[in-house]
Amino acid sequence: MFYKTARAIFRFVFIILGLKVEGHENIPREGPLILASNHVSNWDPVMVALAVNRPVHFMAKAELFNYNILGKLLIKLHAFPVRRGSGDRQAIRHALRVLEQGHVLGIFPEGARNREDQNITAQSGTAMIALRSKVNVVPVACIGTGRIIPVGWLRPLVVRIGEPISLDEYRDQKVNSSNLEKLNTEIEDKIIRLLY
Repeated sequence: MFYKTARAIFRFVFIILGLKVEGHENIPREGPLILASNHVSNWDPVMVALAVNRPVHFMAKAELFNYNILGKLLIKLHAFPVRRGSGDRQAIRHALRVLEQGHVLGIFPEGARNREDQNITAQSGTAMIALRSKVNVVPVACIGTGRIIPVGWLRPLVVRIGEPISLDEYRDQKVNSSNLEKLNTEIEDKIIRLLY
């Protein structure tokens, strides 16, 4: 209920700001799914959640949960903490449970916010979760979020959703460094193509 209410409020605001979503058809109505998006702004999770007509369970940096009110708010919005740079096993297990339950998992493969003009360099966590769960990855590009308000508020805000990256070729394979690198590169490339 809280998630739906918050989504409705933000949707109204972002419609006024001119949010445009491309690629709705690439999001299945049910079943587990991993959304992998670029990350340039704190607004990116909001934009991705608005673009998808299903609740999204985002991985969020653990430090945000140290703030009492914000931490409680994030939990109500289905977010869960990840300790960056530590190979957080608890966060990985939580992510796999989210997928096992048929939900949508939202991840920013870069692991941190970057400037819009920086190249995307994905960490291996997204690929590893995808390979372990055998759940398809949908690449997403958030465009224009780096300058929403006040500078550049007339700039178009676009969420571009790409076609799912199939995990079929990995179905009968174990997770190894070669598969991780291959899928990680594919995720990077697909997000970059959506940006331009």
